[in-house]
Amino acid sequence: MMSTAWLAGFALSFSLILAIGAQNAFVLRQGLMRAHVGAVVAICCLSEAALIFAGVAGFGALAALAPWMVEAMRWGGAGFLVIYGLRSLRTAWTAEDALDTSGAAKGSRQAAIGTALVLTWANPHVYLDTVGLIGAVAATYGQGRWMFGLGALSASALFFVLLGYGARGLAPVFARPGAWRILDAVVGLTMLALAVKLIATT
Repeated sequence: MMSTAWLAGFALSFSLILAIGAQNAFVLRQGLMRAHVGAVVAICCLSEAALIFAGVAGFGALAALAPWMVEAMRWGGAGFLVIYGLRSLRTAWTAEDALDTSGAAKGSRQAAIGTALVLTWANPHVYLDTVGLIGAVAATYGQGRWMFGLGALSASALFFVLLGYGARGLAPVFARPGAWRILDAVVGLTMLALAVKLIATT
């Protein structure tokens, strides 16, 4: 029963996190730049742990009683995504240099951690999916719900580690300015599309 719950949690979490989103795009970008990867991956994993086990503990029911929290996160997240998306598009338009693959850090550690936190916690879908959905499914496993949550966390942690550190294998490709500008453009458009989706959500 416990192994079944773990596998079910792993499968559900992995299927949810595979979708391209603001958080994943940021982790990928940091991995390509080799900039504060460990800190960013740690923040994402710790945040996922807090969200998943809050859902398993029943936070989803609390969110249902206070829908204003989801609404505030929706508009705040949309605003942040618009700003971040426009900045990425501007970078794609103006960038002239190739990606520095020497391992030199780009930007401060505090800025990277702050961005990772905002992209994670200001996204209302994380409360609907990671907290609400995972929490609801975990509840069906009774005493095995904590093992289900552990399986879900295992999938998330594995994904972020592979995304952050595996991105280094793509560094030679992004040594060309054109490839880097395409990535920034895709990230920017993804952010804006997510913002529109959040605004249109009723």
